Amino acid sequence: MLQRFEHGGNVYQTAPHGKKWLDFSANINPLGLAPSVRQALNAHLENIVHYPDPAGTALRRALGAVYSLAPESVLLGNGAAELFYLYMHTFRPRRVLLPVPSFGEYERAARAVGAAVRYAVLREEDGFAFPWEELRRACGQVDCIVLGNPNNPTGTLAPAGKLLDLIGRAARKGTDILVDESFLDFRDDEASYSVLSQAGKQENLFVIRSLTKFYALPGLRLGFGAAAPTRCALMEKHKDCWNVNVLAQYAGVAALADTAYQTASRRLVAQERDWLYGQMAALPALHVYRPAVNFIFWKLTDPAGKVSDLAAALRREGILIRDCANYPSLTAAYGRNAVRPHEENKRFMHVLREKLNKFDNSQKD
Repeated sequence: MLQRFEHGGNVYQTAPHGKKWLDFSANINPLGLAPSVRQALNAHLENIVHYPDPAGTALRRALGAVYSLAPESVLLGNGAAELFYLYMHTFRPRRVLLPVPSFGEYERAARAVGAAVRYAVLREEDGFAFPWEELRRACGQVDCIVLGNPNNPTGTLAPAGKLLDLIGRAARKGTDILVDESFLDFRDDEASYSVLSQAGKQENLFVIRSLTKFYALPGLRLGFGAAAPTRCALMEKHKDCWNVNVLAQYAGVAALADTAYQTASRRLVAQERDWLYGQMAALPALHVYRPAVNFIFWKLTDPAGKVSDLAAALRREGILIRDCANYPSLTAAYGRNAVRPHEENKRFMHVLREKLNKFDNSQKD
């Protein structure tokens, strides 16, 4: 059972040496806030004296245009995480299956409604691949299966064909499938993995996306879900009618229209991800798993190594990483870091090498 609910991005404590944190713990677009979004926020700042549009009309229209979704199949969220809680509170599943390790809010949302949570463990010896046969067998035995695609923190990708097969079997057996596609916007080939286009047609499918990660808006909180209209209507009755604030709505509309930013983001992430992966994979102290999007998952090769010790050493240098010890099925040897702009990545690698060398030398003494 998940004991602690920790996330990256806690930059509110004072950084050492009076500098700003280099935050490699939160998986946010390294390109930062788009100028078009900054402009939209400044232009509409005065609108905070008004309540937000409860229907999110302009934002729904923009989402429909970009993702080819009918407005009645779209559910707006105060970040993607809110939508997992909304589903759980609306439909009250009694038995939930989670492939783990995975994003902690899946389990937290399920337990918030008293659901019994069962794990399907992604095994290291299988490269943390999804256990498709186990998931298929679980259909009809559980009320809901939640998958991250790509999975956080492992980066595991699920091909759309595999997901559609599982969704079809689950529909016949009375099991819902929730798919978290929060990071797929970072990929040029997302069509090979996304099932978003099926969400309005399949009664047992709920697909959730974050706009905060790809568009660098975590402080504003913005996400959306797609489901069959009847399902969306039910969930609408369980949420705050003003759950998405005025500025988040304007920011979302501006971000979705900025195709130049989207293209530049994917190019930067691909370039820096490959560079950082190559640098990290060359370190004997790390076993690095090939990344799928804008974060990198790894394991210390020293059997006695603890990422908490490495994280503490990096923290003293003003660098934050994610210790993955609190993810179900992972040990103290696993960690994750984001992909950042090149100069930050170079600084990270310089300090990481230094700290790992010190740890290695201390083990030999």
